[in-house]
Amino acid sequence: MLDAIRWDTDLIRRYDLAGPRYTSYPTAAQFDGQVGTFDLFHALRDSRKALRPLSLYVHVPFCANICYYCACNKVITKDRGRAQAYLQRLEQEIQLIACHLDPAQKVEQLHFGGGTPTFLSHDELRQLMAQLRKNFNLLDDDSGDYGIEIDPREADWSTMGLLRELGFNRVSIGLQDLDPAVQRAVNRLQSLEETRAVIDAARTLQFRSINIDLIYGLPRQTPENFARTVDEVINLQPDRLSVFNYAHLPERFMPQRRINSDELPTPAQKLEILQGTIEQLTQAGYRYIGMDHFALPDDELAIAQEESTLQRNFQGYTTHGHCDLIGLGVSAISQIGDLYCQNNSDLNQYQNTLASAQLATSRGLLCNADDRLRRAVIQQLICNFSLEFTEIEQAFNIDFQGYFGELWPQLQGMADDGLIELDNERITVLPAGRLLVRSVCMVFDAYLEQHNRQRFSRVI
Repeated sequence: MLDAIRWDTDLIRRYDLAGPRYTSYPTAAQFDGQVGTFDLFHALRDSRKALRPLSLYVHVPFCANICYYCACNKVITKDRGRAQAYLQRLEQEIQLIACHLDPAQKVEQLHFGGGTPTFLSHDELRQLMAQLRKNFNLLDDDSGDYGIEIDPREADWSTMGLLRELGFNRVSIGLQDLDPAVQRAVNRLQSLEETRAVIDAARTLQFRSINIDLIYGLPRQTPENFARTVDEVINLQPDRLSVFNYAHLPERFMPQRRINSDELPTPAQKLEILQGTIEQLTQAGYRYIGMDHFALPDDELAIAQEESTLQRNFQGYTTHGHCDLIGLGVSAISQIGDLYCQNNSDLNQYQNTLASAQLATSRGLLCNADDRLRRAVIQQLICNFSLEFTEIEQAFNIDFQGYFGELWPQLQGMADDGLIELDNERITVLPAGRLLVRSVCMVFDAYLEQHNRQRFSRVI
């Protein structure tokens, strides 16, 4: 078993930098408009020839109410009728993509995100899943990882029953914070009872995994009131927990301008909240997977990390990194072989492009040899907290210390500070450095200095 993480306030203050979350390398900040539908078709052809398994991500952008902290691509509307026009174009995209793939390519993973996927009516959810099953090889034996994001205010027992019937076996539940004052400050009023009802339904209906999302750093949060939220969440016994750091970037995300910055916890309070949360979750038996994620020891992510098979993609930590990821819907990102590509993030442009029978690919990137090498390095560090040089040398036919020689002083400095252990054979992220693994990964990021760090959140 991996050692527990160790809290080191001085180390955190020194290395709590702004940087990418590395759901990909290169990151989406590198995408440009030179990648288009021709590149996507070429990548799909290669996927078809290799018969690689698939992971599907479907983006449903609609929400009935706005949460002030949200930085997702969403459309706030009370008009449920808007979904039908979107579904019409989404189904066109499904058909245009699927015809370039082989029916033998199994969909091992499926995830509906948003927005609020359950904004869709029951009939619309049935309609969408029917289109996916018609065009892709979805598994029907419940062996796939088929997940959906749930807002408990937009779901009830009948909704959960429908989702299970449609083949979903994992749910991710947005909670964020249970304190009423915090909820009012971010315009998300959600009771513990609503959340518990959805979780009880998921367990009764034998969903395989339940994840709960929390956010620390929201207005009016204190170490004391957030600790109460964490206690209540532990009592709900989710299989996984995501504890995200709220990044207040009102200049980039308009809804955040409604948050009173004077009510945000201070940096010192945020650290205290995080430290207390880690202690509570650790005492309750949760393992720190990395990058805000915790899981029970018998969860697939924890087991994969033990076996050094954990991977990371645009859906976060995963056991399906070997799959080609197909993103469907407005703003969705695909990763197919060495190609990253993203759909247009503007709903009208997305729909209008598909209305003319064209895919809505708007930007992306094709990885070069250096990208592939650094991607492998960052993936190993962020997933397994260790990196064996010989594995990289054999896979990429390089001398590791020779290739990355200019980085050695930085790595040695991290070793001297107790962040990592460094020798001629490997890098090991030490317990005191695991919360800061993004900072270690940033050393290997060839693009980082080209970007304004303000576009990224801080590590802690």
